[in-house]
Amino acid sequence: MKKFLSITILVLVVMAIMGPAMAKNSKSTVGASAVSLQDKRKADYIYLQAHALKESDSIAAYFDLIKYAHHLDSTNTAAAYYYGYLLLLKDNSSKEDMERGLALMKKHVDAHPEDYYEASYYSDACMTLGRYDMALEVIEKLAEINPTKTAVQMRLAAAYVRNDKFEEALKVYERIEEFEGESIETTAYKAALYTEIGDTIGAIEQMRHLYSTAPANVSYNLVMSEMFNQFGMPDSAIYYLDRAQELEPNNGNVYFAKAQYYDAKGDSINYDKEIYNALVSPGLDVDTKLDVLTQYTSTQIMRNDSTDRVNNLFKVMIEQHPLEPKVHELYSMYFSTIKDYKHAVEELGYGLDLDPTNAQAWQRLMVVNVLDENYPKAIEAAKKALEYNPENMDLYRYIAPLYYQMKEYDKAIAIYDDALALVDSVKDNELYSDLLGGKGDVLVEMGDSIGAYKLYDHALSICPGNTSVMNNYAYFLSLSEKNLDKAESMAAKAVNANPNNATFIDTYAWVYFKKKNYDMALFYIKSAINNSDEPSSDIIEHYGDILYMTGDKDEAVKQWEKALELSPDSDILKRKVENKTYFEK
Repeated sequence: MKKFLSITILVLVVMAIMGPAMAKNSKSTVGASAVSLQDKRKADYIYLQAHALKESDSIAAYFDLIKYAHHLDSTNTAAAYYYGYLLLLKDNSSKEDMERGLALMKKHVDAHPEDYYEASYYSDACMTLGRYDMALEVIEKLAEINPTKTAVQMRLAAAYVRNDKFEEALKVYERIEEFEGESIETTAYKAALYTEIGDTIGAIEQMRHLYSTAPANVSYNLVMSEMFNQFGMPDSAIYYLDRAQELEPNNGNVYFAKAQYYDAKGDSINYDKEIYNALVSPGLDVDTKLDVLTQYTSTQIMRNDSTDRVNNLFKVMIEQHPLEPKVHELYSMYFSTIKDYKHAVEELGYGLDLDPTNAQAWQRLMVVNVLDENYPKAIEAAKKALEYNPENMDLYRYIAPLYYQMKEYDKAIAIYDDALALVDSVKDNELYSDLLGGKGDVLVEMGDSIGAYKLYDHALSICPGNTSVMNNYAYFLSLSEKNLDKAESMAAKAVNANPNNATFIDTYAWVYFKKKNYDMALFYIKSAINNSDEPSSDIIEHYGDILYMTGDKDEAVKQWEKALELSPDSDILKRKVENKTYFEK
């Protein structure tokens, strides 16, 4: 904090000293052909002060000083460059900002093409913005100055490729090989370029030449196999894979490459066999094995394949690495994905027995218990995670709503109060606003609507764009049928900011329902359903209520029946279905 204050004071002091001069000279400097010696010196001084802040936390102060230096001396290309660079980095930079930023950077690069880093950053900016021709122009100059600098030459080749100048790119790679020697990287690039221009024979010759220099190199064999596979020559591809395996029978990477080969062919039996071989291979480290297993598991989930094959491979991994908690964590993630939360919790428990200090694992355990609707266990896990990571505000944001779900409102309020005491309402205004909104939700359930509305108003005064608070505030106002115009305004803002959020759209529909504007209510409730993969019981019930008020009573009952299937303990839904009529909640 002290560092930030000192930076801010420095900026203010500089501005205070230079401000009068700026006002005095503004007419003569802007658009003038010459800059006074005094302004040049001031600009140099401010530019140096700006760079003194470069490693600080105050990007805004850095930006202001660079901008001021450029204002004083538009001929200072270094100040122009960094002002342009910062314009590109600005949040929500407009198209005009980007164009101006590039132009300012170009001004310095044209004047000083020997400045390696500035030219490199400028070329990267051009590439990012799709100005490939401009990037190539500056990189060509940089390459002339640095003819044997590999990084520059590689950048030049990439720029030629971006500009569809494949022959020129090939020549660059050949130059690189003259002073660096042949490598898999450059040869692979050359082969890709030959492929791009339709010269398959040239691509194969490149790879064969490299291979001939070290035929016993396993990596070379794997690259050869991959190339032939891409060219649709499976016999040649498997030849080099078998050759690699002969050279290093216990190399797990070879097993994995063979597994990918068989998977591409649709040979699931050999695919599983090679995955198994990779996982039991002593030549693969645990992290690589986990990557292999993650990919395999993802593939099986996408294919809705048998879980027996996945379970078998996890058991193999656990036998191989019984003391590795990451294996159990991955297994838990798999179970969570297939919604087997009981086993997901069990595997996370095993992992935490091996490493009880893993805060992230405790947090995952909390999430899985939430998915399983075991809120007491979720709170227990969250508190354990909090012990190891006491400044993680997300944990507070989990625990309080869990108490809310359990209707332990006093405990939820206490958690929100603890969290609010730790948050700076100015520095972390969005988080502070969220916490106030959450506390307001609890007060509503406790029957303190007046206190809740005060918290909502406070939350929105701190963060006016907090759409979640707007949505909840609007919904609770609609339930009480008070200040419905205010509710409509907030619901509209929330939906405009999040046009695909089914919950927000449902609130908007319900506000219209309470205002007895049933046509608009029906329009928005249908939109809420269309924007929800699995509409909640509340949304479907609201749909039924609105249909009832528009006169479609038979369809309303059908929707209430659907909602009751999702919430079988709802007394109000039971009454609606049994009596075939609308009841207020």
